[in-house]
Amino acid sequence: MRVVILCGGESAERDVSHASGRSVARALLERGHTVTLVDPAAEAPVLAGPLRAGDTVEESAVGKEPPSAADRQRLRHRMHAALTGGPVLELLRGAELVFLALHGGWGEDGHVQALLEMARLPFTGADSAACAAAWHKARAQAVLGAAGLPVANRVPWWPGTREVPRAARELVAAGPVVVKPVEGGSSVSVHRVDSLPELERVAAEAHADEERLVEPFLPGREFTVGVVGGQALPVVEIELTTPLFDYAAKYQPGGVSEVCPARVPGDFARRLQDMAVRAHRALGFGAEAYSRTDFRCDAQGAPMCIDVNALPGLTATSLLPLAATGANWSYPELIQRIVDLAQPSAR
Repeated sequence: MRVVILCGGESAERDVSHASGRSVARALLERGHTVTLVDPAAEAPVLAGPLRAGDTVEESAVGKEPPSAADRQRLRHRMHAALTGGPVLELLRGAELVFLALHGGWGEDGHVQALLEMARLPFTGADSAACAAAWHKARAQAVLGAAGLPVANRVPWWPGTREVPRAARELVAAGPVVVKPVEGGSSVSVHRVDSLPELERVAAEAHADEERLVEPFLPGREFTVGVVGGQALPVVEIELTTPLFDYAAKYQPGGVSEVCPARVPGDFARRLQDMAVRAHRALGFGAEAYSRTDFRCDAQGAPMCIDVNALPGLTATSLLPLAATGANWSYPELIQRIVDLAQPSAR
């Protein structure tokens, strides 16, 4: 097939997305596809291609810090222009499939998917509605809770517009909390907070237009489960060397140890897999989609759903490819399965 891979983009996860895109390109070339690698937010959007079997794709490193807010605004303007007209849009129209290796921002909140749907272009992963449902953490957790899945107490809060809500103060008084953006991925701007003064300090550093979510810090073990189509992959345990699985821990060597399959009793693993499939379906992910649901356990060892990722990372060190190896899938096989799910016959 002629495949255009969209990677990079305008989000805080831009570096991660570049690394995913290049990994996906190598896998697709190994499977015999013709590949063009495109970053719609770059000054020169076509990074490589058309590439064919035997061509090489350079590695892309993930930096220690995500792009700044100012940089992201500039990137967003370029990305909008590229996806709504000009040579990038024509390149997408000429492809048999658009492989979305975008993470965060417009790539994961449904914006890019909606543009591709309006242009009637086939693409990998969930549709725009499911992406939008999963992207806003407060709304997603409300949906998951209504579907009977265990979620932690949470308090949405706009730090720049008013004082700390009473409900958030009560959570901090009861113990440590986690403060994170309601929209975003790769644990960017996630903080553990142990006191009210610390919460107020974190709030003072936040932008007024960025909604935050305050929820209890869960001290137990952390797990993640990938779902490809309707199939749950083996459970991965994330063994942390830091209190939080933050951006640095995810993408820098030595920040975390990831074990697949997780060393847990079989009934516990099946319980997590069942919850991941239920979360996948509750948020509207269909048979063509893939996702990754993250869990963290409370002090009693009970798992809570903390996030559902519509376009989880596909770098060499990402969690979904690790889970695929637990199912005896090679990395190219995982990518080919994602491609196959996007075919019209699979939808």
